[in-house]
Amino acid sequence: MPGTLYVVATPLGNLGDLSARAADVLRRVPVVAAEDTRRTRGLLTHLGATPQLLSYHAHSQERRLDTLLEILQEGRDVALVSDAGTPAVSDPGTDLVAAAREAGVSVVPIPGPSAVATALSAAGLKGDRYLFLGFLPRKGGERARLLARAAGEEWSVVLFEAPLRLVDLLQDLAAACGGDRRGVVARELTKLHEELRAGTLDDLAHYYSEFPPRGELTIVLEGRGTPAEGPDRTVAARERATALLAEGVTRREVARRLSEGLGLSRNDAYRLVMELP
Repeated sequence: MPGTLYVVATPLGNLGDLSARAADVLRRVPVVAAEDTRRTRGLLTHLGATPQLLSYHAHSQERRLDTLLEILQEGRDVALVSDAGTPAVSDPGTDLVAAAREAGVSVVPIPGPSAVATALSAAGLKGDRYLFLGFLPRKGGERARLLARAAGEEWSVVLFEAPLRLVDLLQDLAAACGGDRRGVVARELTKLHEELRAGTLDDLAHYYSEFPPRGELTIVLEGRGTPAEGPDRTVAARERATALLAEGVTRREVARRLSEGLGLSRNDAYRLVMELP
């Protein structure tokens, strides 16, 4: 009889948030598949658990998935965990869960912490419906498309971002949505230096330009409140272009950023920039 694949949510930071059920599973399963074995080993040591620890992350080769499936087919249980929060939500694990289901293996979710739900609960923005976009591509047409989607969304939008790219994201969102759209940056949730900062996109971009953030980041963007065919980004594009030119950025580079950040065609972006004084 096959074993069971447990999908176990682990703390974002505060170990007190680990559920009793999750702790019990991690203590008794013979194998844990972890995104980062070093981080997970600390949690297991805290629990006094000594399972076999195998790495399973976004860059794992297919043979590691095959190994885990073989373990399950042999009748041994496996717990899947990510670095923090709920596995397979903007984290590795989806392929393993899908493959286990296809192979007839029972998949049991062990619910718990989620950065998305945690940030929404404290953001003060509507959370009855929301769009989760995770990490946006760093550049290109897909980034522009998702920024436009976020700008036109009726409901709140939740994103993840790395510290070094937060200001760029906030500036691109301001250009797409208008700088007065509200947002909340949730940093280091449940950890010692937890911070939730609310404000307009312009204010948040300015603040984090002055005080570069560290740690895990979740951004909640206020929705438009009413359905929209798509925002007119001309005024926002002129404002962004004017600001970049004042910083000494070349017109060609400004046009490129407008094209990638706002979804403007390269010709329209270049024409707009050249019309500015």
